[in-house]
Order: sequence, then structure tokens, then C-alpha cells
Amino acid sequence: MNISNIRMDWYAVHVRSKCEFKVYDLLSKKGVDVFLATIEKLHRWKDRKKLLKFPLFPGYLFVHIYTTHEEMLSVLKTYGVVKFLGVTLNKPDSIPEEQIITLKKFVENKEAIDPYPYLKKGQRVRIKKGPLTGVEGILGEREGYHILIVLVDILQQGVAVKIDSSDVESI
Repeated sequence: MNISNIRMDWYAVHVRSKCEFKVYDLLSKKGVDVFLATIEKLHRWKDRKKLLKFPLFPGYLFVHIYTTHEEMLSVLKTYGVVKFLGVTLNKPDSIPEEQIITLKKFVENKEAIDPYPYLKKGQRVRIKKGPLTGVEGILGEREGYHILIVLVDILQQGVAVKIDSSDVESI
């Protein structure tokens, strides 16, 4: 099959509980472009503390694949994969690449990001300076400080990062 005229898209994949890292490894070994958004948290035991990586969206990861039956079937046959999210007419709904790029920027930036409830309404803004320049999202407020909220529509979830409101502009 000639896949040169078939485009690649990002899709959200639901995985078995606590299998995010295992599925990530298995898909990577298959040559699939896969993204698992993670955050680091300090875990405490009685005798020690350690920074551990946790999935930002437990139970989900993202794959960048060609929109062919074979590619999708290959992902679905991977141990731990439950299903693609948002299936319409036997085809999963793709995720806009801008959302994945923004999530990757958040994760790479290593700022304190938190899962944030999915919102439909709010002021759309763009960061105009700093390491997150160009990132767009919704301006919110939490406990007296401003946050930028970026939504992942297909998961109906989002993430938030603390920002200075003077660093954003309305779009």
C-alpha cells in the first residue's frame, strides 16, 4: 500500500490501568511515534524520598500514525491498549497537532503543571514572552494567581500552568 498520500494524525489511546509506561515501550519498539505526557512528583516512603514520573493523564497516551486500518490495528493489538478515543464512523477522531505540541512544551518546560478540569468557556489568550511564547490557552485563576489552561478536547481534560497575567495577550 502506498502511504505517501495518507496523512499522519495524532490519536488518543486508552490503556489499561497502570500500563501507560509498558504500552509506551511496546509501541516505541514497534516504531510507532508515541507521546506519554508525564509529570514528576516527590514520592515519600518511611525511610526515603524520590522524584518519580507519573502520567499526566492516567490511562491515556497519544500516537502519531498514518490513518490506515493496518496502523490502527497494530496499535490496538498492542498489549495493554484498550481502545482509541472518540471513534466516529469506525474511525477515531484525531487530535489537533497544536494541542500535542503545546502539551510537549509544558512537559519539557518542567514548570509545575497540574491536571485541570475540562472547560468550555473562558478567555482565550496567548503567551507573549518567556519559554512558553506562542502557547495558546484559556486564562484562569486559582488561589489568587493566574493560570493558563490548555485543553485536550478528546480526553475532556486539560492541564494548567501558573503564569503572570502580564505575559499574555488576548487572541
